[in-house]
Amino acid sequence: MILRVAAAQYPLTKMSTWTEWVQHTEHWIDQAVQAKAQLLVFPEYGSMELVSLLPLDQQNSLPVQIQGMGVFQKEFLQFFQQQAQAQGVAILAPSFPLYAEGFTKPVNRAFFCFPDGRMDYQDKVYMTRFENEQWGVGAGETQEKVFEAFGVKIGVNICFDVEFPFSAHRLARQGVQILLAPSCTESLWGLNRVHVGARARAMENQFYVVIAQTVGEARWSSAVDLNTGRAAFYSTCDHGFPADGLLAEGELNAPSWVYCDLDLSLLEEVRRDGHVLNYQTMLRAR
Repeated sequence: MILRVAAAQYPLTKMSTWTEWVQHTEHWIDQAVQAKAQLLVFPEYGSMELVSLLPLDQQNSLPVQIQGMGVFQKEFLQFFQQQAQAQGVAILAPSFPLYAEGFTKPVNRAFFCFPDGRMDYQDKVYMTRFENEQWGVGAGETQEKVFEAFGVKIGVNICFDVEFPFSAHRLARQGVQILLAPSCTESLWGLNRVHVGARARAMENQFYVVIAQTVGEARWSSAVDLNTGRAAFYSTCDHGFPADGLLAEGELNAPSWVYCDLDLSLLEEVRRDGHVLNYQTMLRAR
């Protein structure tokens, strides 16, 4: 089975109206659908462009801007839910910082929209220093969820989460075949930490890892003003795959979709009878 995946190199764009945001995002989704993508992956904090619709005093306050974004939360989620169903695709929407029941701090939540109209979410668990110390965004629910679309089991590690093996290992034990890593990094240092983590997770668990990232400058934003990113697709390094495990990557900081056809049959064959049996070894480990 082949699943065509689109990973966004997404520029945070200053908007004037909600309608402008809708038209802008519809254009992005239409591009991927026309390219026959079945799973569309947007980056971490891609929703922050909605802050440009808030009054200036809210835009310039890190804690207040998250409260202000709550005005758009319901319509934001409905938009992606409706788009996924109307287009017959699965969409990992841009993660959204929000206040959730049971948490004293806002959490960073990525919503997975299914082709049949259902929607679920995955929270970020490991927070960066900026999120913790300056922005006030905290860890969300620690449970890893498995999303199944088109007969494929999919998990999500948001940005910093993919730099640690624990969550990815638990997802692999549940049969996940594709791990999505939506990300937002300011510098090449941050970009490389995420990509090195993603490559390690792909090797350890013998599954695909897909990175989508924000790109370019958004000087109007006090939270995500600088973005260094590229989308990439990683596999394990074994027969049938590239020797370095790099399936596809985009041009640094160039707004675009990056596409890759992921062969799930080849993945299962390598898990069963590869040169090395990382996945089987991981399953046997305590």
